[in-house]
Amino acid sequence: MAKKRRKSKPTTKKKSVSLKPSKQNKVILGSLLIVLSIALFFSFISFYFSWQEDQSLLSEFSNRNAEASNLLNKFGATISHFFMYQGFGLASFAFPVLLAISGLYLFLGLETKNLWSKWIWGIVGVIWISIALGFFAINQPLLGGLIGYEMNDFLQDYIGKIGVFLVLIFTLIVILVRWFNFSPEAIGKYFKEKKSSIKEEFKPTTEKTTTGEMELNLEADLEPELKIDTYTHKKDIPPLDTGAGLDVNLPEEEPKIDLEVSTVAVEKEEKDIKADKLVKDFGEFDPKLELGNYKFPVLDLLDQHGVTGGITINQEELEENKNKIVNTLKNYKIGIAQIKATIGPTVTLYEIVPEAGVRISKIKNLEDDIALSLAALGIRIIAPIPGKGTIGIEVPNKNSTIVSMRSVIASKKFQEAEMQLPIAFGKTISNETFVVDLAKMPHLLMAGATGQGKSVGLNAVITSLLYKKHPAEIKFVLVDPKKVELTLFNKIERHFLAKLPDSEEAIITDNTKVINTLNSLCIEMDNRYELLKLAMVRNIKEYNTKFKSRKLNPNDGHKFLPYIILVVDEFADLIMTAGKEVETPIARLAQLARAIGIHLIIATQRPSVNVITGIIKANFPARIAFRVTSKIDSRTILDAQGADQLIGRGDMLYTQGNDVTRIQCAFVDTPEVAKITEYIGSQRAYPSAHELPEYVGEESGTSLANDIADRDKMFRDAAEVIVIAQQGSASLIQRKLKLGYNRAGRIIDQLEAAGIVGPFEGSKARQVLVSDMYALDQLLQNETK
Repeated sequence: MAKKRRKSKPTTKKKSVSLKPSKQNKVILGSLLIVLSIALFFSFISFYFSWQEDQSLLSEFSNRNAEASNLLNKFGATISHFFMYQGFGLASFAFPVLLAISGLYLFLGLETKNLWSKWIWGIVGVIWISIALGFFAINQPLLGGLIGYEMNDFLQDYIGKIGVFLVLIFTLIVILVRWFNFSPEAIGKYFKEKKSSIKEEFKPTTEKTTTGEMELNLEADLEPELKIDTYTHKKDIPPLDTGAGLDVNLPEEEPKIDLEVSTVAVEKEEKDIKADKLVKDFGEFDPKLELGNYKFPVLDLLDQHGVTGGITINQEELEENKNKIVNTLKNYKIGIAQIKATIGPTVTLYEIVPEAGVRISKIKNLEDDIALSLAALGIRIIAPIPGKGTIGIEVPNKNSTIVSMRSVIASKKFQEAEMQLPIAFGKTISNETFVVDLAKMPHLLMAGATGQGKSVGLNAVITSLLYKKHPAEIKFVLVDPKKVELTLFNKIERHFLAKLPDSEEAIITDNTKVINTLNSLCIEMDNRYELLKLAMVRNIKEYNTKFKSRKLNPNDGHKFLPYIILVVDEFADLIMTAGKEVETPIARLAQLARAIGIHLIIATQRPSVNVITGIIKANFPARIAFRVTSKIDSRTILDAQGADQLIGRGDMLYTQGNDVTRIQCAFVDTPEVAKITEYIGSQRAYPSAHELPEYVGEESGTSLANDIADRDKMFRDAAEVIVIAQQGSASLIQRKLKLGYNRAGRIIDQLEAAGIVGPFEGSKARQVLVSDMYALDQLLQNETK
């Protein structure tokens, strides 16, 4: 029988699945982790410079047109916001370090057993640092992040501040012991070794240095001293010609040389050390110290008006306007070689390059025709654009974008502006934040018709300075004839406002007080120039720098000088009521006050030549024009046309003597200003508003004593001139008697005290109280009896 074959079962080998990555994958993964760590590091660094600008873009990650200021754009802004703000704050910098270490381990093929312990203790350290920063810097949530802030707040609710502090100390000890092998014996041993090594090194160094100094002094001063001593003390020895004399004299003169040289050196060093110690002990004078806890207004006080994602581009509108411009110019046989559009918040600039041979004046004359074809108000032609070989046509957008004050204040250009008095006006046609320095203007003239944005512009100027300057550095003198525009700033009177000593309200609404305030500022100007003269400096910046470094003695009258900004809301009303009495001190301040830190901002709704006179215009090179009603008004304020073509609602032109820039003024609403002043006013303030020098004007003449012995020699002649002319004015006495203004003013005061003329009545001449010469003789004779 044949044996049955046994069926052999097929053997199947089980494939073992290994989770261990290959060498190539380790290199790739390690490279990825290293690159990711570098990206995180730079995005974290950039976060602390750009987080305010990028906050509005966090919800628009998918919008390709949105662009963040972070070095890694929207990815960097989002990931850094997650780690730094919503996460662990500064402690988050440990994550790029841990990622880089892990990447290097994988890239170099090292053993990864110790990586887990590094990550565990690294995360423990991150949590500890975050909670510690939340505990010690509770007013700076960006330092500890949201997790540190909330965990610290949670723990304090249960164990209190002392409990949280003890937990932090205990956790720190655990980290030091487990991670750095901390022990009391190791610390004691370390300091003992350091102490002995310092003691050993100090002694030889000192001896060597002393010997070296002696040798240096001998070598430096040996030859000249020996020659002098040889001729003075050695009577029988001839002048030294050979080295033999050197051998004889060196031992005798060496102690004397050392003594003289070292004494002089020690005395000089003691003086230098004393002076340095004085500076180090006292440090620089800090004018902010009195209000050291003052907090600047926060960004959340301002509203985000309009669209937060930037300007929306309407491609159809751009194409339509382009075709209309090209066709209109073609109708007048003007060819265009190139056209380019720059979109702004309210206006789009079309830059055209005409064909060769086209006269610029021909295009300029077609302003009305282009406006008709585009059916738009506010067409403005710039021919040519300064600094470019193009012609600009500004066309208003159908849907304008509001420029909020918040977006301007939060911009990098304003936040990092290294200016003495930075002002953020708004945004240009190219959508760039426009920031200028008031200290370099040095004065500003604003004009525009009613309701075109003038008062909002003033609020934008004041708001910019409030966000940037400490109360110790700047003071405002506010003049508001309308009595309603600047009243909100009453709340910051004891922080930022200046006023006359006897004035009840800091915001000036009475025209008589305006005249006194302007003259008081002139006195302040003269006083400051005297201080600059004594300090031997040229301007306020050099003076304050010298005062803060304690090189000027307060006992000599020196003090820290804050900037003073005079803001006049309606200048035309002052000119109508007070005339020359206002114009004269304004012109004097405009001519001289810039060097000593007094700057003027004057606004008017009527830019006529009798309001903005030649003297005013000559001293106000920086000017702003909102929309005006006529070309004449535009030329009065800007010396050029264009302001009559603006579209209103904050659309303005700015010039500082050169080219004209079109800007959309930043919008700051009344409730926003109220919140800012409330925030500042609720903080600790100075005892009172900054006091200006006292000014005694002509209206106080009745208080003068009627002392006949102190009267001017020309008093009788002046009285006769006044009585004959029946007109009581100092200018009449000046002309008739050929006297100076100051002397004529004193005589007028004496005539008032004697009862010959009446009191001061503003711009009017004084009333003459004596009817004829006979009455004058009787009055003067009765005084002598």
